[in-house]
Parts: sequence; C-alpha cells; structure tokens
Amino acid sequence: MPAAAGCDELRYAMSTLTRTLREIYYGTTRRALAARWIFIVVDLVIIGYFVVTTFMEPHDWIIVVDMGIGVLLVLDFTARLIADRHRGAFLVKPLTIVDFLVIASLFIPALMGNFAFLRVVRALRLMRSYAVVRQLRGQSRVFARNEEVIFSALNLLVFIFVVTAAVYVMQRPINGSINDYMDALYFTVTTLTTTGFGDIILVGSTGRLLSVVIMMVGVALFLRLVQSIFRPSRVQHECPDCGLTRHELDAIHCKHCGRQLHIQTEGMSD
Repeated sequence: MPAAAGCDELRYAMSTLTRTLREIYYGTTRRALAARWIFIVVDLVIIGYFVVTTFMEPHDWIIVVDMGIGVLLVLDFTARLIADRHRGAFLVKPLTIVDFLVIASLFIPALMGNFAFLRVVRALRLMRSYAVVRQLRGQSRVFARNEEVIFSALNLLVFIFVVTAAVYVMQRPINGSINDYMDALYFTVTTLTTTGFGDIILVGSTGRLLSVVIMMVGVALFLRLVQSIFRPSRVQHECPDCGLTRHELDAIHCKHCGRQLHIQTEGMSD
C-alpha cells in the first residue's frame, strides 16, 4: 500500500506540474501572459548576450555565465517538453534541434576544454527569435501592425549572423584574412551590400560557393526588407464582417469572408 500510495502521489504531482506548465506556456490567463512576457525578455537578453560575446575572447567569466545560461536553457527546454501535448513531435522540431546544439555549445568548452569555435554555434540561438516574434505578435499591437517589416529585418539579421558563423568556422583554418569573427562579419556585410572592397576574399571551392550564397540569398533578403519598409505588400484595413486586418494592396474583397472592401489608397503605378 505505501508503495502504491507513493506512486499515486507522484502521478498527481506530475499531473499538477503538467497542467501548470501548459497554462504558463499555452494558456490565456493573466498569469500565463505575464510569464510569457518574462520569457520573451529573457530570450532577448540571452540572444543579445550571445551576439555581443561572440566578438569577445573566451574569458573565464564568459564560461561561467555560459554555464549558468546553459542550466537555464535546460530547465526551459524540460518545462516546454513536459508542457507539450505531442512530446515525440516536439523532440524532432527544427527549433528543438537548435536548442540541443546551443546547449551543447555552452557546456562543452567548460567540460572538455576551451573550444572557442563552439561559441559560434550560439548564433543559432537567433533562430529562437522567430518564436519570440510570434509571441509578441499576439500580445503587442505594435508588432502586429509592423509584422512584415519585423520579419523581414529578422530574416536578414539571422542570415547575416548564421552565415558569418559559417564563414568564420570554414575559413579561419585556411584563410589568413579571416582572423576573428569581426573579419567574417565584415566580409559578409560587404558582400551582402555588393560593396566588395576586395581586401578579404574566401578561398577554396567551398569559400566561393559560400560567397555565391551570400550574394544571392542575402541581397534578396536585403531588397525584401527595403520593399517592406517603403512599399509594404499589405495594408491595414479591418473587415467589418470577419475582422481580418491585413489585405493585399489591390484587394477588392476580403480573402477570408468575401465581403467587398473599400480600402483607401493613393493608387499604384507600374
């Protein structure tokens, strides 16, 4: 009986914990919304820390802070796993794999030696920014109104820092022009903007291929951001029937409910 009672208490405790975490991560109560705002702020602080310390040498205090952040991320990951209703699918999501890599990059240098190149993997934490922005979109009207511009800017920033990390890892051992992360960032930005001073070039077949990717994908993302700022593809106009607020520039009917719209525009010219 005592053993059975202990199992019942354990199941009850796990059930209570699961309900609490599901409310915090997916609920709509005031407590849940307040908790998610805290998560958003913590995510932004961690992402900012990762970006800033990428440019710094791996001092002892950075390793200590990395370990602390690693513990925090493990706790957050475990809580999200418990709260998710489809745990098997959760474990194979792209963001989950990114979390694994980032957490590993925080613990490996302290446990097995100072592998500075592993710190570059932390740039992948920027992928978490998409989840942060999606949460802000549902909780902030400012983010909802400027969703297209924000996502375009985020796409460009994530591309820059992830590709810079790739340039750093792939070229530092073989390219005398790439001595630190700043050199890699400098090359990425000059290539992205088609400035191309020529003082730093990537060597080898993989380097040339990476340069092509930066020019083709990066320039497209940059132009998309400019277009989003100066000529958004959608306008704000609330449909009286269904409440849809974003429509195409030349929309005549609401694509959700079919109601005729009267969107005031200044006209479009080819």
